[in-house]
Amino acid sequence: MTTITHTPSRSGPGWFKRAEMWLDERGKGAWIAAMVLGFILFWPVGLALLAYMIWSKRMFSKSCTTRRTHAPSYGFKSSGNTAFDSYKADMLKRLEDEQHAFESFLERLREAKDKQEFDSFMEERAEVASEEPTEKTA
Repeated sequence: MTTITHTPSRSGPGWFKRAEMWLDERGKGAWIAAMVLGFILFWPVGLALLAYMIWSKRMFSKSCTTRRTHAPSYGFKSSGNTAFDSYKADMLKRLEDEQHAFESFLERLREAKDKQEFDSFMEERAEVASEEPTEKTA
């Protein structure tokens, strides 16, 4: 009697792992769309996807890519060259500082404009208030 045993291929991940990685690349919306589609086609598939999303914490996390490694500071991926990564971090820090300075400049500009408009309004109001009593007496 001959027995046939199935040996998984060593060439790469199985179809389930590939599908999981494909959905992870596209984000939580893709997982939800797959779940809804599963409910539409055959409700146990949708239920299984929902259970898997809850079990793997994909449903309640901000991002469903829980297995990715996080990049160093400023959210960029390391190039492998420490000198370049240091230069890039310094440049991003300078740009961030410039952005904060520019935003504070714009805020001061808006405040000055608002103060000017308010002062103008108060002057007009004072003129109208000073003219009203003379009109009533005339």
